[in-house]
Amino acid sequence: MGNIDVRVEGAVATVTLDRPEKRNALALDVMLELTEVLRDLAATEALGVILAANGPVFSAGHNFGDMAGATLPDAQHLLQVCTDMMNTVQQVPQVVIAKVHALATAAGCQLVASCDLAVAAESAGFALPGGKGGLFCHTPLVAVARQIGRKRALEMALTGDAIDPSTAADWGLINRVVPDDELDEAVDDLMARSIRGSALSKALGKRAFYAQVDLDQPKAYSYAMEVMAAGVVSPDGQEGIASFLEKRRPAFTQSAQPTPKP
Repeated sequence: MGNIDVRVEGAVATVTLDRPEKRNALALDVMLELTEVLRDLAATEALGVILAANGPVFSAGHNFGDMAGATLPDAQHLLQVCTDMMNTVQQVPQVVIAKVHALATAAGCQLVASCDLAVAAESAGFALPGGKGGLFCHTPLVAVARQIGRKRALEMALTGDAIDPSTAADWGLINRVVPDDELDEAVDDLMARSIRGSALSKALGKRAFYAQVDLDQPKAYSYAMEVMAAGVVSPDGQEGIASFLEKRRPAFTQSAQPTPKP
């Protein structure tokens, strides 16, 4: 423990990778700790989570020390822990925003891609460097390709070259890039705009999005219709409708709850 700093201010928790001397590598113990932290926060009244990092690198990805001399079951366990962590980011009811101040590579880039939203400083960079070495970035490519598409993802993975944050924004890996000294303000602003409204509606919306986005269109509509219909008749849904019709500020009362799976 002690690899991650957690601070809660009001409705927002800031979770900071805090092993700068290890380039915030996603070692096995770090991934287990981050997963536990996120699951603990999921049960709180927090509405948003900012995922940040200390030091000169956002995250250098997997710790090769965990892989050196590993058996096949060891490697499978390590990657399952990583996959569980990435999935947890998308399963928690809170909005999760990556605040990327520096280079994010391999599984570190995968972590950024797995967050709901991401803002990067001009000094940041993103890479899937396995293409330059002997271990291809298979699992990071799962998340990255879903954000930027096949050709761009394969360019990153095959060349191993880093892309700058402006390119990452153009490609859809992050939401926007800002000057270094404006990163905190930009993340805070995006978070404030992302967590307003009904907490339950937001949680349902996030989970339903990830559930339907990779389904074929008929299945996606079928699932989304059921979730939205339930939202219409929910207390917060009816309050939102009534407040609009009555031209008044809504008073939402429901906290985040799990959404049904397709």
